[in-house]
Amino acid sequence: MNAQTVKAHLAERGKLVEEHLRGCVADPGTPERLREAMLYSLLAGGKRLRPVLCLTTASLFGADPKDVLPFACGIEMVHTYSLIHDDLPCMDNDDLRRGKPTCHKVFGECVATLAGDALQAAAFRTVLFAKGPWSGEGAAAPALAAGVLAEAAGVQGMCGGQYWDTIGDGQPHSLEDLTAIHDKKTGALLRAACVMGVLACSGHREVDDSCIDAAREYATHLGLAFQIRDDVLDATSTTEELGKPVGSDSANGKTTYVTLLGVEGCREQVIEHTRLAKDALERGGWRGSIGCLCWLADHLAQRSN
Repeated sequence: MNAQTVKAHLAERGKLVEEHLRGCVADPGTPERLREAMLYSLLAGGKRLRPVLCLTTASLFGADPKDVLPFACGIEMVHTYSLIHDDLPCMDNDDLRRGKPTCHKVFGECVATLAGDALQAAAFRTVLFAKGPWSGEGAAAPALAAGVLAEAAGVQGMCGGQYWDTIGDGQPHSLEDLTAIHDKKTGALLRAACVMGVLACSGHREVDDSCIDAAREYATHLGLAFQIRDDVLDATSTTEELGKPVGSDSANGKTTYVTLLGVEGCREQVIEHTRLAKDALERGGWRGSIGCLCWLADHLAQRSN
């Protein structure tokens, strides 16, 4: 499978997610202004990395993408809620996200906060009420997936990482401290995406136990490479290039990978974590080709936004 074919496959999965997301927040009882705020952020574009990871991991067992979409969309809604809250004045106080004014700048802080809350609730409803070809032990797949997502979004994952990143007990002083924060803040949801992709196949596909461990390790290194690359881009790009404010971490005196390692040191770490991510995939007993996931790791390591 060549790079163009892989890119087309991943783009097709991203489009599937985009089409399905609107229906996930179509509750007729939702106040119109609140629905507008939810859709404003949910459909604002972005890489759709987490849902694509979920769909692609499931595809390694021959799963039908349509059966996995509720899990993939649940992950994206949790990610979007976190971005809305992350941009609020009490957090990062950012005015721009994906090249557009942030949710609270358009709808106000109150509506933006509620939009994030509502997206989180909709995420778990979507995952728990998923209809798929599960039977026997696999019938528990939606509940297990919701548990994985809850852990990744909570104090052991994204929320815990955000706490230490914004409040904590002062700035991290070592590479180990910074890595622990971003492993929670960024890595946890990427791990959940891959693991939920495996769980979506349980009960109706033959799944090797080694795949769960391989998926977790792949996502862990992918997340670290992604975050380190993000810090490099923040230090070397413009707001116009990234579609979001740059240099705010430096201006606020926050420790980043660039402040600890320098730009060249960061680039070396991105290469190393990308290699480790791809090596991890080799240890899984997958039924399909891992080429898409390997290409995605390389692509993210070289991205410019």
